[in-house]
Amino acid sequence: MHLPRLACLALAAALGATAPATLAAPAPLFARENLVAWCIVPFDAVKRGPDARAAMVRGLGLTRVAYDWRAEHVPQFEEEILAYRKHGLEFLAFWGVHEEAFRLFAKHQLRPQIWLTAPSPAGNLPREEQIRQAVARLLPVVERTREAGCPLGLYNHGGWGGEPENLVAVCDYLRRHHDARHVGIVYNQHHGHAHVDRFAAALAAMQPYLLCLNLNGLTREGDQRGLKIQPLGQGELDLPLLRIIAASGYRGPIGIIGHTQDDVELRLRDNLDGLDWLVPQLTGAPAGPRPAPRVPLPPTPVARKKAAAK
Repeated sequence: MHLPRLACLALAAALGATAPATLAAPAPLFARENLVAWCIVPFDAVKRGPDARAAMVRGLGLTRVAYDWRAEHVPQFEEEILAYRKHGLEFLAFWGVHEEAFRLFAKHQLRPQIWLTAPSPAGNLPREEQIRQAVARLLPVVERTREAGCPLGLYNHGGWGGEPENLVAVCDYLRRHHDARHVGIVYNQHHGHAHVDRFAAALAAMQPYLLCLNLNGLTREGDQRGLKIQPLGQGELDLPLLRIIAASGYRGPIGIIGHTQDDVELRLRDNLDGLDWLVPQLTGAPAGPRPAPRVPLPPTPVARKKAAAK
């Protein structure tokens, strides 16, 4: 599947535009109640437990969490569910597949989105065969999530399965051949540096399937320059990409990420500050001073070269 040439040209124009395009007020899309805290469990240097984590998220004015975990967190699954309930948080999504989690979802009448890396078949196969192989690998979890009443979100995480066109093709195949209308896409900007020049067209193609869109500060080729994860507002492409999202008609959940081994509260606050700085600019407000991150930014390639030369 090739993205429409006109859509790609429109994106190039948006990324290269110097005049600030204005939009109808997009605030509800980026309002605190529509934001999802993501990558906040294994990536927290403070190593908060379930109640402290839930209290922290609620204290930031957020009401939704996508839960990621490692083996040591499995015994805490139920405690996490109860902490979210206590603090008025929605358990929006769960990373991966674990039978203990499904048991608890049934017990507590939860139906979170299940986020799973999309498969990447061998690159030397014909595309139709790649799609069929990806679908075959997914079918057991497609049926397990159907049984549990949970949406299944295919997560871009690099490789063949990280390309928007392939995610769309797999979702389309599953819906047409397996009546799997509960399967959709979770798109992550921190795994999408290679997509920025076709982002408008990619977003338009994914939108009928999109379950959540996770933001990240984006600099061109940042994943190759030590700038893969940046707070919102610090990336050179953040404003034009946010304009595309606001104008797209997408009105589903928006994720903000921790994903660095820092105090995750500070990282989330940096993202919220950046979003609060960017959103008024969508409707023509002057930029004002760029927020200063609480968590130190990684040095730019130029700064690293200067430091190495000393």
